[in-house]
Amino acid sequence: MSTGRFICFCDADDISLSTRLHEQYIRATSFPENSLVFVGSNFRRFPYNSTQRYTKWANELSCDKLTLQIFTSHGPTLVAPTWFISRDLMTQLKGFKEDISAGYPEDLEFFYRALDVENVCFTKVDRPLVIYRYHPGCASLRIPENVIRKLRLSRFRNTILPKWETFTIWNAGKQGKCFFRSLAETEKKRVIAFCDVDEKKIGRGWYEEYDAKIRLVTRKVPIIHVKAAHPPVVICVKLDMTEGHLERFVSESGWEEGRDFVYFS
Repeated sequence: MSTGRFICFCDADDISLSTRLHEQYIRATSFPENSLVFVGSNFRRFPYNSTQRYTKWANELSCDKLTLQIFTSHGPTLVAPTWFISRDLMTQLKGFKEDISAGYPEDLEFFYRALDVENVCFTKVDRPLVIYRYHPGCASLRIPENVIRKLRLSRFRNTILPKWETFTIWNAGKQGKCFFRSLAETEKKRVIAFCDVDEKKIGRGWYEEYDAKIRLVTRKVPIIHVKAAHPPVVICVKLDMTEGHLERFVSESGWEEGRDFVYFS
């Protein structure tokens, strides 16, 4: 049984570069003594150019975004094969959930629990220290999307919704409607609008929720242009899929991530 101060995660099919332990140890010990740290790093994919959007997103995240962009379908902002964490943190969390069957996002669940521990320092070495292997049979691809979504939604409900009396959903299309339908009835009442840039969707005027059992429209929510939207906003648009228009608008809006908006995509 190991007894070191830190635990370094090393998956069998990935490769750690020769300087990884040294660089992550230096980063971990740069915080005050006895701090709880959760250190990651950038990575390279093998085969090269596998999962390009995911790799770009993870590697370009700055340290101040590591605790904010936690609701996307990409999963943990620090990729599990790069984890280097305090043993005391692992002990507090009592490790991974071992009593859950296969097909469960245990990395994401563990990461979420770590976020709930007080005064944990989340950081990363901003250069590739791991060669992260991709293959069609990897365990993460066998996890049903709805299971991951349920966990993400639960986290959103518990940590974001209590701070917001009302909010707007950015995306009057499939993803936005799916998010809306996932909400409880009391939560749907807090959605004051959908917003979008698609003139066709905006031209409809309203999103109508139809109950097939009673054959009635049970709720109507206005659809407005994004320029007319006011925070807080749940952005149900995938990052890096709009030729930079989404990211540019958010940057120019002056909105603060985590307070005025979150990505749920």
